[in-house]
Order: sequence, then C-alpha cells, then structure tokens
Amino acid sequence: MEKSSEKFAKRLRAAMKSCGYEAKPSVLEREFNLRYLGQPMTLHGVRRWLLGESLPKQDKVEVLAEWLCIPPQQLRYGVEIEQRIEQQKSRWEDGIGYREREVFEAFLALPPTQRKVVREVIQAFSKAFPAEVVVKHPHVKKH
Repeated sequence: MEKSSEKFAKRLRAAMKSCGYEAKPSVLEREFNLRYLGQPMTLHGVRRWLLGESLPKQDKVEVLAEWLCIPPQQLRYGVEIEQRIEQQKSRWEDGIGYREREVFEAFLALPPTQRKVVREVIQAFSKAFPAEVVVKHPHVKKH
C-alpha cells in the first residue's frame, strides 16, 4: 500500500509539471524559498518531498499550494478522500426520504439513555440481517 508521503510526492510532481516547472529538487528548492518567509529549505529537504520520503508541515504546504495554484487540502490529501466523503453524503441525501428523516428527528429528540437503547437495537438488527449491496439504476423506480 502506498504511503501518504508517496501520494503527496506524486501530487506535488504533477502540480509542478502542470504549472510548467520541472519536478526537480533544484527547481523546487529555488521556487519554494523565493516564497517562504521562514527558514529556507535545503535541497535535500525538498528532494525528500519529491521522493515521498517526508511530508512538509502545513505552513509549507500552504506556500506550495499557493505557488502551484492548487487548494492545499487537495495537494496534501488528494481528491480521493473528498470524493468518498461526497459519495457518502449523497448516499444520505439520495437514500433518505421524509419518513426516515422523521424517524431521525424523533431519535435525536430522545434522551441519551433511550438513544443508546435504540442504537443497540438497530445494530443488533444490522448484524442479524446484513444489508445487501444495492446498485442504483436511474431508470428503475422503487415501489
């Protein structure tokens, strides 16, 4: 499995190339240090970023992101996590009708001890009757 530092290195190299820069340590060192107001980075330090051996701290990611015109969270974490979160959100938005929302509202109105009981009942049902993976087809209507 690829480490997060290796994934970051791929995104950094791609961002540099898309902005017209060679993904070389000497280029990264020069361009980064022109923009960073703190302690300058060494050639060895930026080389480690490009090779996926280390990750820059957040303040450095922000400088890189601004220079390369890419959102810092996208540079640091990629778009995959955002896509998974959006898929999860859309699952909730698409899969929950007004009846389920009423049940959730009623659940949220319960005192904590009663919520715990309801949660345990739902979890017991979930274990006893595992959900099947449902593939949604836009042309098929549910009954």
